[in-house]
Amino acid sequence: MKTPTVIASLLLSASSLLGGVRLPAVISDHMVFQAGKPASLWGWADAGEEISIGFAGQKKTTKADERGAWHLRLDSLAPSASPADLHINDKIVKDVLVGEVWLGSGQSNMEMRIKDKMHGLVDNADAEMAAAKHPEIRVFVHDAPFEIYQLPVPDDKPASDRPGSWRVCSPETVGDFSAMGYFFARDLLAELKQPVGILTSAVGGTPIEAWTSVSAQQAVPEFQPLLEDWKKRLEGFDPAGAEKKFLEDKAAWLKVRAAALKARQAAPKAPLPFKNIAVMKPGGLFSSMIAPLVPYTIRGVIWYQGERNAAGPFSPLYGTQLRTLIADWRAHWHDEFHFAYVQLPCVKGVQKLPTEPKGWGVAVRDGQRRVLSVPHTSMAITMDLGGEVNGHPTNKSDYAGRLSTIVLHDVYQKAIALPTGPLFKTAAVDGGRMTLSFDYADGLKAKAGDLEGFAIAGADGKFVWASAKIADGKVIVWNDKVAEPKAVHYSFAGMPKGNLVNAANLPASPFRTDEWQ
Repeated sequence: MKTPTVIASLLLSASSLLGGVRLPAVISDHMVFQAGKPASLWGWADAGEEISIGFAGQKKTTKADERGAWHLRLDSLAPSASPADLHINDKIVKDVLVGEVWLGSGQSNMEMRIKDKMHGLVDNADAEMAAAKHPEIRVFVHDAPFEIYQLPVPDDKPASDRPGSWRVCSPETVGDFSAMGYFFARDLLAELKQPVGILTSAVGGTPIEAWTSVSAQQAVPEFQPLLEDWKKRLEGFDPAGAEKKFLEDKAAWLKVRAAALKARQAAPKAPLPFKNIAVMKPGGLFSSMIAPLVPYTIRGVIWYQGERNAAGPFSPLYGTQLRTLIADWRAHWHDEFHFAYVQLPCVKGVQKLPTEPKGWGVAVRDGQRRVLSVPHTSMAITMDLGGEVNGHPTNKSDYAGRLSTIVLHDVYQKAIALPTGPLFKTAAVDGGRMTLSFDYADGLKAKAGDLEGFAIAGADGKFVWASAKIADGKVIVWNDKVAEPKAVHYSFAGMPKGNLVNAANLPASPFRTDEWQ
């Protein structure tokens, strides 16, 4: 069976033989142009062929280069919910709107659909689908289901296209939409009163290095051990052979299981599922899933990923990895678009030590917080939202709501007094105590009871539980046994203690004041 990547290549090759203008899948019926920015259009034709484009009163022309590629930009367009046709030579792209376009990417929590066979239903799925009468929302979905166990090995060369189509939101179609993408779009539509388009490009179980181009990662010295580790993991790996062995083991297990059940005995554990690790190699998903969308004009990216990188020796790299991905994508798009992301939520368990820096997701969360120093970024803090079932929160509307709120504030300048929870800003030592200041700190308080979740250390780096109180809009932290404090950690564990919130009852992000490794 041919893989989706191969199919896309064959389609492009076949269209080349036919001649005439060819368009990428993302430029197709029901698409949404980004408003307020020059809108990119591109495709292929015979070398030297003249390309004539008409839309919303604009007329643009260009010529295909010697390779047959062409690209131009429409002038900035005003938002419009009135469907119009886009004319490109003899082709007509129908039912085109103009509004806000966001790329939704990451792993399974962005991929998870409203009605998802693999990850389960989101909360109130049937009611949400019945109410999804929003033709102003359009979602671009890749044709082939990209499940982790069935993925082909991505080519190292960036793909020029990938099969997919735009779908108009309705009760009949919304079940296949990314839940995060849909709820985010619905929130934007309600506030902006403009069409919203979501480009979906997410694959469950994948690490951040798969989504960043190889060249960008090779330029970062800190990534060299990670790249070498991947090289060793892939040496001699045979996807076809590994899948064949899994299917044989599964068939044998089914026979043994059937016999055990018939004898009313305990059935043995199933063999571990086949995972094509080549899918997750550095740059693999950038080449196959992101490159085909470049340079579609977008307002920004919504990103929900990090679980795959949440443990292991390379987890502390995540902040640098996310910075690199943002810079890499912006460079390919030639656009400093906004980048908004979800900070990893809590997981099951109980914090036992004052600080647990090697706990699941701790280094990733801290890296995500620090990436806010990159211009035009936003982070949704989700530490209090819960809803997690096997790593997949089912209350996706709550998670999307946190993301849309900070985006409406940061990107669309909506007057939201406290769009997010307290974010650590500065620390000062005074008389054996550390005084911490925060952004978004109006009404700083403990959500219930006394403040908790703080740990403090002196120069020896040994953290102990700390007392904390609020004074003049700041948090003062101390332990009488630490005479000269040097660092504070807050909510620094996989499932941390911590109850610091602002007047909107939004939780503070986990943080540390030190740079100790």
